[in-house]
This record gives sequence, C-alpha cells and structure tokens, in this order.
Amino acid sequence: MIIPRPTGLRARLVITFTLVAVTASLLVATIGYELAKSALLTRTETTSLDLVTRELATINFPIGKLRPGEAAPTSRELSRVAHALAGPGRSALVEYGTVVASEGPMSLSDVPNELHGRAKQSVVTQRKIIDNELYLIVGAEVYRDNAGRPESTGLQAFVFFPLRDDQRQLDTLRTTLAQTGLVIVLIALGVALVSARQVLLPVRRLSAAAQALGQGRLDTRLPVHGQDELAGLTARFNDAAAALELSVSELRSLEAMSRRFVADVSHELRTPLTAMTAVADMLSDEADHLPEAPAQAVRLVLREIERLRELVEHLIEISRFDAGTATLNLEPVNVADSIQDCLEVRGWSDQVTVTASQGLTANLDPSRFDVIVANLVGNALKHGLPPVVVTARTTENGLEVKVRDHGKGIPREALAHVFDRFFKAGAGRARSQGSGLGLAIARANVQLHGGTISVRLQHPGTLFTVWLPHI
Repeated sequence: MIIPRPTGLRARLVITFTLVAVTASLLVATIGYELAKSALLTRTETTSLDLVTRELATINFPIGKLRPGEAAPTSRELSRVAHALAGPGRSALVEYGTVVASEGPMSLSDVPNELHGRAKQSVVTQRKIIDNELYLIVGAEVYRDNAGRPESTGLQAFVFFPLRDDQRQLDTLRTTLAQTGLVIVLIALGVALVSARQVLLPVRRLSAAAQALGQGRLDTRLPVHGQDELAGLTARFNDAAAALELSVSELRSLEAMSRRFVADVSHELRTPLTAMTAVADMLSDEADHLPEAPAQAVRLVLREIERLRELVEHLIEISRFDAGTATLNLEPVNVADSIQDCLEVRGWSDQVTVTASQGLTANLDPSRFDVIVANLVGNALKHGLPPVVVTARTTENGLEVKVRDHGKGIPREALAHVFDRFFKAGAGRARSQGSGLGLAIARANVQLHGGTISVRLQHPGTLFTVWLPHI
C-alpha cells in the first residue's frame, strides 16, 4: 500500500511539529524511565544488601558446631537461621551441604546456579522471575567471629525480596510518562496548527494577490506587517506588481497607438485607392489595345492595386475587432443559398462543390458568414488544388461548415500559426497574392459568433472546420 505524501505546506508543517514532539517525548520519557528504574533498583538492592548483612551479623550461631571434625548443624538450627533472615514479604533459604532449611515458598531450585559460586566470595545479588513475579535474590555465606577474625561456617543463605512494589511504581511511572507525552503531543499539535496558520496566512494572501494580478487587477497590493522574511517577500511582491502595472500600462498605450495608427492609415488610404481603382478600371479596358510591354505593366499595376485594396479592407476590418467595435447583426439565414451567393459573387461557382441541405437555416450575421466562407474558400483556391469542397450540416449544438482542398497541404509545423496575422506558410508564399490576414479575419468573425475554427491535414489536402453555436 502506497501512502500518499502530503503536498500542502500546512500538512507538512503540522506533521513536522508533531513528529518532533513525539520524538522528543519518547526520548525524554525513555531516558527518564530508565534513570528512575536504575535509581529505584539500585536503592532496593542497597537496602536489601544492608538488611541481609545486618541480619547475618546478629545471628547467634552455636560456637563449635561447624569446626572441622565436629557435627553438622541440625535442620532445626538451619531453620532458626532461615527464620531470622526471613521477614514480612520476603523468604529465606539456608543451605549447609545437603541440609536445606527454608522459610517461605521458595526452594533450592529457585536459586540460580551461578549464584552459589558467587555467594562464597561476597554478598551478591541477582534478579530472577519466579512464578511470573520478579524477585531480587541476595546470597551470602554465613561467617562467625573466631578470636576477632571472621571464620567461614560453610553455610550459605539466600534471601528472596519480591519487587512487586518496585514494579508497581515503575508501571505507575510509565503510565504517567505516557499520559504526559500524549499531553505534550496534543499541545505541540495545537501549537503547530496555530503556527502553520500564522505562517500560511501571508502565503495565502500572496497567492490570492498573484491570482488577482493574473486576472488583470494590476493595482493589487498587500499590506506589509513586521520585518521578517514574509514581510520582505510581501514588499518585493508589491514592488513587482507596481513594475508590472507600469509595464503593462506602457504596452497597452503602445498597442492602442499602434491600432490607432493602423486604423488611421487604412482610412486615409481609402480615398486615393478609390481614385486609383477608378483609373484602374479604365486602364483595364485599354490594356488589350496596348503593345505587349505596356500591357504587361498595366496588368501588373492593376494586380497590385487590387492587392493593396484588399489589404486596406482587411486592415480596416482587423482594426474594428481590435477596437472592440465589431458587432453582430443576427437573422435567420439559409446556409446553402448564402454559400452559393458567396461563390457566385466572386466567380467561384464552377470551381467549388457545395454539399448542403437546401432547407438548412441558422441564425447568423449574413455579411460576417459571407466573409468566413469567402476567406476559407479563397485560401483553398489560392494555395490548394481542386476539387475544393464545402460541406455544411447541422449538429446537436450548432452549425458545422467544412472547407477542404486536395493540394499538398499546409506544412505540419505551420498548422499552429495559420490563423496568425500576416503569417504565410513557406518562403514561396511571401509574395503570393493575399494580405496574410484572411484566416485571422475568418477566425475573428467565428469567435464573434461564439464559435470555433480548426485546421488539420488530410491525405491529400487541408480541412478547415467551422462550428457556430445555435444563437
């Protein structure tokens, strides 16, 4: 099972605070418990050793009983020694050779083997679990005074001290440490939540301010509180926002000047173009009667005048969209008739195949729909190969119009730019007929209707698809 890694800064801060608190609590509790356990056991061992040593020193063992060659002590005498060593809550066991006397439930099998050998040298202790209870066993050899010097009697005594009270104290200490650790963790969790909120509040404000900047509210600023790193970050954000607002204002001013310049130039060119077009019509009638060289020059001038006129018209149309003055005049339109009229006016009827139901109607701006079809079909005729096919049909959500040619197709790397202004695919089209604005104008008119336009390669040719919603 894969545990998802927390991605939020708040979650990471809280988890980090909690882990630090848990680790610190465990460390302090473990060290404290071990120190308390060691101190308690040391105290118990010291007390037990002192008690056994004192009791052994006061035992009035019969003189002469354990001298070499003399009779061994009786069971009664050993029992008297065991009784003297035993006491409230503790048991005692005395051993001399094969004779064993005990006071309490313990037997010789309860004494660890290694304790027998160690008890001959000094008073020793060892802990052992007997019947699921922990005992401290104190072992020692009984000595007697022989003219001022201790003399071994050969008798060993073992005293069993139950450690249930010590264990109970340790259990109580463990429970107290666990409860204290839990309280510390809960306090740390609360502190973590408060700290995370204090840290994340400026971050959230910065995030909201950045979102506002992205939505175009360039006058967004944040108050600066304090002198810490977050305050410095907020100040830098305000500086960046101010610089961005200034830059965008300058760019918008330059863009507005550029649009106004294009619109002014386009309108100013209309008057001389009107005169040039009138003269061009006269020259067109006379071109066939001129010698070959002047006739070619006249035809070249006529083509360039027509190209200039188309460019000016397109620039004026683009300037309307840029200025936001382009509007829709919707009315019910017979789609098949509108497409046929568009082709007939431009003399393309015999070059284009139209597939559309005669009863197909849609609520459109007829003049803008005419511009869309004319630009797409004109592009297909200029840069593709026949047959050029226009297909129109209604869909569940709107009107779909497709224009396809069967030429070489647009280069794949140019597909993303075909609707850009003044873009012409391939160096060979740099001086081709057309302004480079036709497809951009078609897209602008489609978007004005709330629709979409797309292009994709076919085998062979190129397919443009226009979708216009029901309005």
